[in-house]
Amino acid sequence: MAKRSAGLLMYRRNGAELEVFLVHPGGPFWAAKDAGAWTVPKGEFLDGEEPLDAAKREFAEETGFAANGDFIDLGTVRQTSGKIVNAWAFEGNCDPAKLVSNSCDIEWPPRSGKRIEIPEVDRGGWFNLGEARNKILASQVGFLNVLAQKVG
Repeated sequence: MAKRSAGLLMYRRNGAELEVFLVHPGGPFWAAKDAGAWTVPKGEFLDGEEPLDAAKREFAEETGFAANGDFIDLGTVRQTSGKIVNAWAFEGNCDPAKLVSNSCDIEWPPRSGKRIEIPEVDRGGWFNLGEARNKILASQVGFLNVLAQKVG
């Protein structure tokens, strides 16, 4: 069975332009990657947890920011890893310089038996939809398209 995650896409209006807040994964694997590496803050469900509740929890854990307001269902995508991701959008604002992420333990280098602690997210940023389509994981571009249809 495929793993399932839930995430939130914060958006704001800058004049007539829509901007979205994306995060960059932490750790040495992602350190030098930019285009196609950014993502919606997301994480796996806990047993018995509602997907939207999981999305709110993960957003707070990965960014340090609270998610409030009306949530717009952006649907579901399947990432290249096979993971299924549900996402919602909400209107908000934050200062990326104040992002604080939780950390996790990974094996690095792969298959070395050595463990290191990394931040799940090393930075966040605001991007207009054109920039975001270049930055975000290809499998998550659909979330941007749905947001543009529903809000733009």
